[in-house]
Amino acid sequence: MNPVDFDLTIARRLAGDEVPAVNALIQKVTDADGVRPLSEHVMLHLRYGGDSDVIHAMAWNKSRQLVGYAHLDVTDSVEGSSVEMCVDPQARGLGIATALVTRVQSETPDARLRLWAHGENSAAMALATSMGFTRMRSLVQMRRSLFAPLPEPELPPNISVRTFVQGQDEAQWLTVNSAAFANHPEQGAWDLTALTTRMNESWFDPEGFFVAVDDANRIVGFHWTKVHGGLVSHEHHGEAQHAHHSHGHDPIGEIYVIGVLPDVAGHGLGRALALIGLRYLRSLGLPEAMLYVETDNHSAHKLYESLGFTHWDTDVMFRAPDLSGTIER
Repeated sequence: MNPVDFDLTIARRLAGDEVPAVNALIQKVTDADGVRPLSEHVMLHLRYGGDSDVIHAMAWNKSRQLVGYAHLDVTDSVEGSSVEMCVDPQARGLGIATALVTRVQSETPDARLRLWAHGENSAAMALATSMGFTRMRSLVQMRRSLFAPLPEPELPPNISVRTFVQGQDEAQWLTVNSAAFANHPEQGAWDLTALTTRMNESWFDPEGFFVAVDDANRIVGFHWTKVHGGLVSHEHHGEAQHAHHSHGHDPIGEIYVIGVLPDVAGHGLGRALALIGLRYLRSLGLPEAMLYVETDNHSAHKLYESLGFTHWDTDVMFRAPDLSGTIER
């Protein structure tokens, strides 16, 4: 394929035949690179729709095969639009990624653009560097073996832990989540739709969603775990043995979201919740656990390192050079 042997198309909403083409490309890139090129937020919107302020850019070869995709979110008027993208591994080095970025930047309201690169060795990381983008935010992925010993969790006085009850805990959990992540623009902004969408995913298991309650049955903290990939068979009390869906790679557990109300923080509840969730993941037969944490969240880093987690990889958000005076509209 020559650098000119592809066509770019722009859409506000993906057509019926474009959705499976995008999903197939994402899977192909994931298999080749060992890391998914798009975030969970983008994947959920691709699956369920609902994004009104999104622009999809697609690169097609002459055989009408999708070889590049970019998802542009223009909703953030403060920080600027953000893009996540991927290119077929067999079509890299032909200018497709650069063409996609240039095109979506021309579609932004003010030419400001941020780009997520998932994984230190990802193609997006190399692209951002080559185009003169600057780092603005980093998420560290940490991992630990579940074969290594786990201390006994020690809950603060008057606190107990149970599992999340669907149809009962949603409103109270959202309140706690908003308070715990008041300074986190993405997590703290979750609403009932965002919560329900994730609970409707095939990986969701309420047995791995723990909430800490005080004597008044007020939720004061939580630990939501997640299982990625593999075929993990287990059983819950009173249920027949069942298995988690396989995604074609070794299974791994995740500290998906963990949070504590600010007024009860500092008494070891976060550590206890983390250990309860990790013990649950180990009970499923999982060999390893992972998590994501902001690079500058030093207290969280200290906690996770004390629990045996070490650095595994880094996701980086880049900011594009200011081209507001050069892009034609």
